[in-house]
Amino acid sequence: MLDRLTPRLSFGLIAAACVGLMGYAYYAEHVLGLYPCPLCMFQRAAVVAIGVAALIAAIHAPGRLGIRLYGLLTATFAAIGAAIAGRHVWLTTLPADQVPACAPPLEVMMQSWPFAKTLMTVFLTSGDCAKIDWTFLGLSMPAWTLIWFIGLGIFVLWRVFSWAPRDRNRVPMWPERAGTR
Repeated sequence: MLDRLTPRLSFGLIAAACVGLMGYAYYAEHVLGLYPCPLCMFQRAAVVAIGVAALIAAIHAPGRLGIRLYGLLTATFAAIGAAIAGRHVWLTTLPADQVPACAPPLEVMMQSWPFAKTLMTVFLTSGDCAKIDWTFLGLSMPAWTLIWFIGLGIFVLWRVFSWAPRDRNRVPMWPERAGTR
């Protein structure tokens, strides 16, 4: 069944998944009272980047090259998000005596420091990110976001490379437009 998804629908599904992920993130923050740590904020940025790239691809409806470029861009954002979430999961598994020091609040760092220094500080310190406030089926929120990043990345790469026509009798990726070839 997934083989029959058009590129536009596939990118639309990815964008919708990202909207759902961000909706739950805001629900967790504003209703459940789970304030996001700096790594959570960077994971949110990666989810938004994936969603925006996928939404633009769904609206644009590009040709073969465009599909691949949008797919690789989306997969790159998913890989970046997975790296951030992987670091976050690793921090949550450290023994208490090995957790790095806490960084200043992200808002303070973003206003006071250059972005590169803020990014380096978040990844090298962020002891506050080691605390687990929420679990579902035994997995923390960073673990779930890691699963989502990996899943979205695999899905988009699979769809990008499965859209390449293997023979001339295959159904076209996009409906033919009148007067174009």
